[in-house]
Amino acid sequence: MSISIMDIVGRASYQCDIMFRVIDIREQDGRKYAILYGEDIRLIADAPLEDLIAISPSTREKLANQFHSLEEQSLELFRQDVELLKQKQEYGATDGYSKAFNYFQIPGRVLHLDGDPTYLEKCLALYEKIGVPVTGIHCKEKEMPLKIGHLLDYYRPDILVITGHDSYSKAKGKKSDLNAYRHSRQFVQTVNEARRKVPHLDQLVIFAGACQSHFESIIQAGANFASSPYRVNIHALDPVYIVSKISFTPFMERINVWDVLRNTLTGEKGIGGIETKGVLRTGMPYNSEHNSES
Repeated sequence: MSISIMDIVGRASYQCDIMFRVIDIREQDGRKYAILYGEDIRLIADAPLEDLIAISPSTREKLANQFHSLEEQSLELFRQDVELLKQKQEYGATDGYSKAFNYFQIPGRVLHLDGDPTYLEKCLALYEKIGVPVTGIHCKEKEMPLKIGHLLDYYRPDILVITGHDSYSKAKGKKSDLNAYRHSRQFVQTVNEARRKVPHLDQLVIFAGACQSHFESIIQAGANFASSPYRVNIHALDPVYIVSKISFTPFMERINVWDVLRNTLTGEKGIGGIETKGVLRTGMPYNSEHNSES
């Protein structure tokens, strides 16, 4: 069976452990190679066509259901966290429930740059489920450093997500060598440019990175959270869980890093970060009459 662009495939040499989407086919030294994007994890890879096996619709559905089950578990845990945060805010804003619920809340606004339009759509759907105000922009990783300054000026977000696809290649160098990574350098450059605009770590919270990204360089550039400390693959939706927790945490509270990581699908091997303040703000009074008229 011939392999074509947009086919869903697995790599025989890796026992088809990951589902990939074929995004391009190139020829080198008389041999054809496919450029692959992970379907559920933020990994980019290449492989000779003869190593690829087309994934049947039934197998695709089975694997997709497994991932969906994990996503639902993470979402339910996250909703529990948000509910606890909400109850804590209600208790404080109503002086121990002795006063009426006469307040409103403004969660942190997210600007999400993603190198993969399919992943971006999945992330935006999850942001909407959770209730996070977000602007999503598809932007190729190599263009991100050039565009981030203008985008920050225009959208003025509280939280910035810089993600897409990445991978580490042992053939290109050691894990400490930034040149051995597909897009880590672009993520680092984009974070650097963002910090030129907003230097303070609590005025703009940044998540950056993808599968196997050079975690240490991204953190040193100024990200609050990044992937991947152990150079493992991360799930497509993990950035959403990270920044949504920050969006719904009051700005007077500091976020324990483990509290942010524990409900992600990847955990601390795939994502790490530094102590960071929340960005949610509470105000009053809340005028229900005016709100219902609008």
